[in-house]
Amino acid sequence: MSGTLYIVGTPIGNLGDITERQLDILSAVDFIAAEDTRVTRKLLTHFDIHTPLVSYHEHSPEAVIRQIVERIAAGESCAVVTDAGMPCISDPGAILVQNCIDEHIPMQVIPGPSAVISALAISGQDTTRFCFEGFLSVTKKQRYSHLEALRHETRTMVFYEAPHKLLHTLKDMLEYFGDRSISICRELTKIHEEMTKTTLAQAVGFYETNPPRGEFVLVIAGEKVKEESDKPSLEAVLTIARERISGGERAADVCKQLAAETGYPKRMLYQAVVSE
Repeated sequence: MSGTLYIVGTPIGNLGDITERQLDILSAVDFIAAEDTRVTRKLLTHFDIHTPLVSYHEHSPEAVIRQIVERIAAGESCAVVTDAGMPCISDPGAILVQNCIDEHIPMQVIPGPSAVISALAISGQDTTRFCFEGFLSVTKKQRYSHLEALRHETRTMVFYEAPHKLLHTLKDMLEYFGDRSISICRELTKIHEEMTKTTLAQAVGFYETNPPRGEFVLVIAGEKVKEESDKPSLEAVLTIARERISGGERAADVCKQLAAETGYPKRMLYQAVVSE
């Protein structure tokens, strides 16, 4: 008889957020598939759990996945965990789940904290409809393509970002989205947790002089849907831009101001006027 794969959430920072059910499963399974065995071992040691660990992460070869699936199919039970939060969300655990589905292996989810939902709850942004976009690529072409595809997204958007890339990401978002409301959530559930609701332009200015620290979740307002009568046409805005530039103003300054006033992205306005 086949065993079971348990998808187990773990705390995103505060160990007090772990549940009795999570502890019971982590203690009872035959082995745990962990993103980073060192991180998970610290968690298990804290709660005096001695379940064997196997390494399973985004660079694990197909042979490792097959070995895990074969062990479960042979009757062993396995818990898959990530370093923090719910596994299988923008996480290699999703591949393991798909393999278990293909093999008709039973699965159970043991829910836990989620940085995405926690950030949304505290953000003060519209949470009626939202989309999770994960990390932006470090490859310029993929990064800009991703941002371009979201230029007119009306739902609230949630991103993850590391401190060393935060300022660059905020600048790119300002270029593609224009100056929008953003809630910057840092170190959620940890000692130095904080949430700042600001604008993309203000956030860029702040982090240019204040090096960011900690892990970030960015919650960004979607594009506002304006009535056609309230929003000037793109051609009308470009006409104003051309007149001001011909009068001696810098193209970058004009496009930045018009982007803030009209909602059209600065990058789009600038490319239109300089390509003429």
